Amino acid sequence: MVVAVSIPYLVYADGSCFGNGGVGGYCAIVVATDGTTREIIGRSDGATTNNIMELMAVIVGLEAVEGALLLELRSDSQYVVTGMSERLAVWKANGWRTADNKPIKNRDLWERLDRAASAHRIAWVWVRGHDGDALNERADQLARAAAEGR
Repeated sequence: MVVAVSIPYLVYADGSCFGNGGVGGYCAIVVATDGTTREIIGRSDGATTNNIMELMAVIVGLEAVEGALLLELRSDSQYVVTGMSERLAVWKANGWRTADNKPIKNRDLWERLDRAASAHRIAWVWVRGHDGDALNERADQLARAAAEGR
């Protein structure tokens, strides 16, 4: 028997950085089952990286949804999706170090994301970027615009 589960929130997140050491932007789009949509957009204060902007997009998306909720988070960042679905528990068990005993990059953001994620039950879904998914395309467009200062 197949049981359909209604997911109260769908979150799309994307980050953008020009020159991967320049100004960046990020966007999270939160869609509720009632059809309401919120777009949360931000910009780096200075030089940043694409990975930092990807993490920030997911963080602000999760922080915008209150309560212990079931949600699906979609991102075209394998760094974020694989980090949260496969690597986070290992990093924490290893004292925030990689398998070759190096410190985790962006640890402060991974810890913040871990806290934000702990308030929810999340299905982490990787989506191919620039592949026609309308909300992924919209998040990308808004993140790029934020990075460009528009």
